Amino acid sequence: MVIALSVDKMSIEEKIQTMEKIWDDLCKKADSILSPPWHEKLLQERETGISDGKDVFVDWKDAKKKIENSLT
Repeated sequence: MVIALSVDKMSIEEKIQTMEKIWDDLCKKADSILSPPWHEKLLQERETGISDGKDVFVDWKDAKKKIENSLT
């Protein structure tokens, strides 16, 4: 089924509501959505980095602050 939307004519509220409906629908079908092979490989690399002590978890607030500081 193809639904044609005129996104440029939608209000911001309508766009957000539409995105929420799409997201909710995708979440209901999450088990049937396959991740691409590159994603699994990347996750494995990151897990290995954590296990080996090469990488560390960073608190989201600290990471966000670092990103904001790099933009100014």
